[in-house]
Amino acid sequence: MLGTGPLAVALTAVWDGPVRTFDELPEAEPHRALEGLRVLVVVAHPADLTAPAARTRGDEVAVLVAQMQRTLSAAREAKVVHVVVVTSALVHGAWPERPLIHDGDPLHQPEGERRGMIAAMASAEAVVARAARRRTPRITVLRPAALAGGGADTFVTRHFEAPRLLTVRGAEREWQFVHVEDVASAARFAVDHGLTGPLTVGAPDPLSAAQVAEASGMRPIELAAATAFGTAERLHRVGVLPAPAGELAFVVYPWTVATDGLTAAGWQPRYSNEQCLEIVLEGVQGRLGVAGRRLGARDAAALGAAGAAVALIGTAAVWRQARGRRRT
Repeated sequence: MLGTGPLAVALTAVWDGPVRTFDELPEAEPHRALEGLRVLVVVAHPADLTAPAARTRGDEVAVLVAQMQRTLSAAREAKVVHVVVVTSALVHGAWPERPLIHDGDPLHQPEGERRGMIAAMASAEAVVARAARRRTPRITVLRPAALAGGGADTFVTRHFEAPRLLTVRGAEREWQFVHVEDVASAARFAVDHGLTGPLTVGAPDPLSAAQVAEASGMRPIELAAATAFGTAERLHRVGVLPAPAGELAFVVYPWTVATDGLTAAGWQPRYSNEQCLEIVLEGVQGRLGVAGRRLGARDAAALGAAGAAVALIGTAAVWRQARGRRRT
């Protein structure tokens, strides 16, 4: 098992017997760390925003691409039989009226967007696709929907830490989740049944926006797309938002997956979307976040009613604070 975070923990638990785990492979002779392994699972999506980001060690995209190149080369040299790479359905993109995502659909990356976690995963998948053209090892790519459970901490789970649910005018979205334990069972299922190639993973029967609002007890707030994304971009530039503004699309536009290949082969998730949402809501109780940035008590007091009024996109108060920090 290569990787960290809630997904890595869940994936480790589904294999019998001793499991070898690595945060990352050594740069010198990485194949030696993998000698004797039949299956290697690589977690490219840690689902943990509190972990040290790759960007603190350099460019996020370059770091993940280099790690993936080193890992796949080492797996081939160590004669690993099957490699499972877990990324995210985020790599397929989200936009208004986005159609259902199927396993073989092409990846989507907005023109000019070459930063952030999603760009890093898409770039790493390009490395995986080249490696998959070789006869060995067998390679499976799992692309899960929004993660729930196990302490998963993503910008989707933090969406529910906000005082209000952000919506974009004229856009309707479904909400689909998948529990980290179901992602782990899908990985084990793919190995046991010899499934290769890209496989989307999600719970069936997505929830409507109205169902999510009712279950969460959160009132929606509607903004024009230009206002939402423009403000998010400005706040990201000054360091208030932890992710590029383009990633906001995934909490306001649809990116529902079909789970074609796994379902056809007989796999079924244990957790429904309703159960996943309940788990997400339980996990964010007592927390307050704005636009994916988790706020402490002092932050919350400073934001006050203004923070509640604008939900995820930030407020004039936050913007003034950001500008003040930039000048100091």
